[in-house]
Amino acid sequence: FFLFYLLAGVAAGVTHAVTDPGSTVPTVGASGAIAGVMGAYFLMFPRSRVLTVVPLLFYPLFFEMPAFFFLAYWFLAQILSGTLSLVGPGGVGGVAWWAHGGGFLAGALLHPLFLRRRRRTEIWIGD
Repeated sequence: FFLFYLLAGVAAGVTHAVTDPGSTVPTVGASGAIAGVMGAYFLMFPRSRVLTVVPLLFYPLFFEMPAFFFLAYWFLAQILSGTLSLVGPGGVGGVAWWAHGGGFLAGALLHPLFLRRRRRTEIWIGD
């Protein structure tokens, strides 16, 4: 898991560096690597349920939704925010949106390399 997490974090950092090479804002954090874990979860457990809260004024509404929809929405929100950050004023906000997207994609693409192979057990029935 550590190696997977580290690779997702590196991919997130590279994605941020490629999409915003002139950035003077330091990027410190683990959100890109965490997004990698989310990308793997997106493909491994798409039918699992995520408890979501939506605040309605001061009243929280809780409901469950499939992880696939929740994470797809989250990923698209990161890409949209990253796109808007490229056309807006530089150095504002301090969120590495593209790092989140890059980490998510890296996790989705890398996770098959880290899955444990199931042993095939054969039953031998004597002659």
